[in-house]
Amino acid sequence: MNLFRFRRRATATPSSPKSPAREWRDAVVFAVMAATFIRWSAVEAYTIPTPSMENSLMVGDYLFVSRLHYGPITPQTPLQVPLTHQKLWGTELQSYSDAIQLPTYRFPGFSSVHRNDVVVFHVPHEQQRPADMRTHLIKRCVAVAGDTLEIRRGQVFLNGQPGAVAGQLQTTYFMQVDHPDDAVRQALHEQGVADYNEPDGIPQASTDPATGKSGFFISCTPAVAEYFRRQPYVKALTVPEYRTQLFPNVGDFHNPTAALSSQPHNWQLDGYGPLPVPRKGQTITLTPANAAAYYAILAQYEGNEGITWQQGQIYQNGRPLTRYTLKQNYYFMMGDNRHNSEDSRFWGFVPEDYIVGKAVFVWLSIDPYADLLHKIRWNRLLKPVS
Repeated sequence: MNLFRFRRRATATPSSPKSPAREWRDAVVFAVMAATFIRWSAVEAYTIPTPSMENSLMVGDYLFVSRLHYGPITPQTPLQVPLTHQKLWGTELQSYSDAIQLPTYRFPGFSSVHRNDVVVFHVPHEQQRPADMRTHLIKRCVAVAGDTLEIRRGQVFLNGQPGAVAGQLQTTYFMQVDHPDDAVRQALHEQGVADYNEPDGIPQASTDPATGKSGFFISCTPAVAEYFRRQPYVKALTVPEYRTQLFPNVGDFHNPTAALSSQPHNWQLDGYGPLPVPRKGQTITLTPANAAAYYAILAQYEGNEGITWQQGQIYQNGRPLTRYTLKQNYYFMMGDNRHNSEDSRFWGFVPEDYIVGKAVFVWLSIDPYADLLHKIRWNRLLKPVS
């Protein structure tokens, strides 16, 4: 019996070798699968399109973002089923309300989110898409779960103490000059001051609406601001006053009238808080004074059903909700360009399961306004993100 089996194997027709076309196809399939796995589980490349993180990250920086630091998350939507298409300001949007969605699981990472980490995460307020199909943002985590955050005159305080400053923070000033000519514009360019709304990137002369004086609105680091204060043509360098509705006065960013706080705060960009950052397992008492701060958490981030906003309170299934135990940690994110960043001051906390990864280093940087010979910012290549 064994001899018969041996002879059958010995006389079997050998498999034909793969054709060059099949070998090429298999190699491409393997490369795509390997790249997809690495992109999902380990590192992913991103580019910086806006100045909200300047001067720490520049428009035109290309980053590697590590998913291993906080642990990769399993895809929530392996199969997309877009139902409708609509155009808004020339951008095609898709509704994924009936997409196939799976429970998410985060694999263990080798770090938790720390204060001052530069973090990539899903936009919390894009409710028309599943979490893992939303736009990615990059901001600095200035407060972690359990912290109490406050901003005094632009300085972050955590739990009553000044927070450690990381990165190269920028502030927006109005630089008053009597003659806002090309010589001043050239000086701004030489000091690295850019306005990405202008074709050449150089700020244009403007007028301070508070005083009627001529000059330039500029965003720059404290060192650059000090340089201009010493210049004889600069008559004043002041921080404009910003007045706008912020979180948690508005509890739902895309529906400003849906969850208005019954006890509004007078908080602004440079004077904000104190605001406690929610922590997993924490049981909170919901009152008219704090309900707006937790509305998005209960209605959108933690999978609860029957959540509504009525008469300045959170209701569940028609009954007022007075106590709630949080299911995950939350974080407070801000851009380093503090007056030019739409961040947690506008739309609130970032849930832990929306975290994508940690920015690690810049592998390439392209200056959008430089000539061909100076297009690459060589001093930023392989620069760690701090």
